[in-house]
Amino acid sequence: MRPVVGSPENGNIKNEMEHLEEEMTCSVCLSIYDDPRILQCSHSFCRKCLQNLIRSSDGYLWRLSVGRLKCPSCRGITDIPTGVQSLPVNFALKAIVEKYKSNQQTKTCPEHSRHQLNMYCLKDRKLICGQCLTVGPHKGHPVDDPDAAYIKEQQKASKLLAVLSDKNFTGVSAVIQALEEQMNNCKNIVLEDKKEVLTFFDNLMEVLEQKKQGLLAALNELNQQVVDVFAPQIEEMRQIQDEELDLVAMSSTAQTEESPLVYLETLHDIQQRMMVLKKQLLFPIYPVEVYPRVRQILKDQWLKTTTGDIPLLPTPKFGIHFQKDDYRGIPSSPQCRWILVAFLLFIILLALFVYFSAGVSSDFTTRYWTRLSEIMEPVLHFGESHVHKVKTVSHRFSSLYLDFIAHLRSLLIS
Repeated sequence: MRPVVGSPENGNIKNEMEHLEEEMTCSVCLSIYDDPRILQCSHSFCRKCLQNLIRSSDGYLWRLSVGRLKCPSCRGITDIPTGVQSLPVNFALKAIVEKYKSNQQTKTCPEHSRHQLNMYCLKDRKLICGQCLTVGPHKGHPVDDPDAAYIKEQQKASKLLAVLSDKNFTGVSAVIQALEEQMNNCKNIVLEDKKEVLTFFDNLMEVLEQKKQGLLAALNELNQQVVDVFAPQIEEMRQIQDEELDLVAMSSTAQTEESPLVYLETLHDIQQRMMVLKKQLLFPIYPVEVYPRVRQILKDQWLKTTTGDIPLLPTPKFGIHFQKDDYRGIPSSPQCRWILVAFLLFIILLALFVYFSAGVSSDFTTRYWTRLSEIMEPVLHFGESHVHKVKTVSHRFSSLYLDFIAHLRSLLIS
């Protein structure tokens, strides 16, 4: 809504400004004081005005003698033995004049040069000039006087500060905390695994040194992977947090700003940056796990391997996994693929053995087909953890394979 020009509020401000200007006006030049000097009668005048009075052709009206001057206001006599320069400066009045002049300085419009920003657009909430309102992009928009807008908008700063001070404004603090906790947890897991590796290999011979170094290098790579994944996200979230803190500081500083023009520009800048900040996307937090674990690898593979076969063991590929869905199928991991290939080869070998061995009893065939059914049973239960299923199938298949080899050996010997 366009403000009423003759409203009581605007009228009071205008009257106060006019009264202030009268108090700071020299009665000789009728302009704002410039280097005011005090006469002995306590009246103040511009230094140049007093000098001009003395030098003018009718200066005799005010100058009684070389060292005495008559006040233009009250006709009081002031001694000036060394000229006007000897008169004391009215420092209080001079400070008020300088502050008044600084507040009256207006900025020019960036779109229309030499036009002062003397209006405040209520729709776009920014300072504009007369050209902006008549022919510019703010044509037809409701406007207000900057001083009046300054008074009305002062209350909004405290509300903006309250919003910015809320730690849940964007939720970035909670995201940063969760990310830091996950990174520290993963790094602690890596540290624990490194201790497991060191403890395990300290009890072995020098032949294990190469494998130990290989596992440590893989864990160091995993540690770097953890940092590469989480550190950029934390840094980006910290940038959003820094923007929040910067806006809080700006909003607090704006409370003490005395210049309406500077205050309104600062308030507009804060509001614009708040809108941009609110649109910032925060990183979602997913459950994360480190896989595989060194302790399980050492227990399931290394402790069951002879010293001569240790050089053949591959170095596992460690990684971090984010659980972004609830997929419960069998994972496509190298261990699962190995079990599947070995299982198919075993089925083919068993079928060939039964086909070419006419003397094989039905009890032998029934025995191994029953065992194979038991092995594949966990695969059909999709609700179980995939790690548990892989270990179960691997253990049962290994037992069946060893039993089958022993049985073939007994047949060949017999």
